[in-house]
Amino acid sequence: MQSFSGTRADPHDPSRIRSALTSFADECCGTLARLIVYVGALALLAIVGLHFWNELPARDIGPTAKAAWSPATRSYPAFAVSQPESFEKTASYEILRHPGGGRKDVLRWAAAAEKPIAELEIYRPGDELSESGPALAELADRMDPNGARELEAAGIIDSKFGAVTLLRLAGLARGDAPACLGFVKRLDQADLRISGWSCQGDTLPARRAAVGCILNRLTLLTAGNDPKLAETFARAELRRGSCAPSATAAAAASWVTENENPQLRGAF
Repeated sequence: MQSFSGTRADPHDPSRIRSALTSFADECCGTLARLIVYVGALALLAIVGLHFWNELPARDIGPTAKAAWSPATRSYPAFAVSQPESFEKTASYEILRHPGGGRKDVLRWAAAAEKPIAELEIYRPGDELSESGPALAELADRMDPNGARELEAAGIIDSKFGAVTLLRLAGLARGDAPACLGFVKRLDQADLRISGWSCQGDTLPARRAAVGCILNRLTLLTAGNDPKLAETFARAELRRGSCAPSATAAAAASWVTENENPQLRGAF
């Protein structure tokens, strides 16, 4: 029987090398194609997820806006209320800032170891103004933190900033002591809002005079490169009235009363 000897394949055969290279190229193309499909699927999922996220209802930002105010311990006071040498009440000054750019300078007065008897807030709004609540509602909360009473008109007084409408908590009985008086004054030229309240004085005329004197004694320490703010206070100083109480008025009113009761021009 004739025997056949097998032939060994040549590893350097060009045809085998081309076949190996072709297989490697096909594998790379297949891997690249699968990778492109995978990345495309991830991108599609991200687009769909972003679409549904934008469709979600807007969250209530009211509590967030209130909580966003924080003390600005490194800021310097921009306002002051001048006080006579005989003034015995203690005063505090607090500066609050909002991430939206707003700033509040809050001055409070109180007798020793007693609750505040007067408050003044100067608010320079920023982008957060649209998030804040109505000015009258905020003032009512500051005047009566434990209740839900609304404010009613209590007349109008003159000040160096012009006419100011006075407000008081509604629902007081006639036999009660004179109500604490609040106010909100908007200065459009300087984009400024001045608000506050006072319980100074034993009679209603004395308390009206007390509010007027707080406003007349308010001065600007620094405008912070704000020419409109500086101009507003400079013009107001030209209309500033006297706050020096006479001997008779001093016995019935506090340090912030004028010689005469400011003219009451009417209600809202």
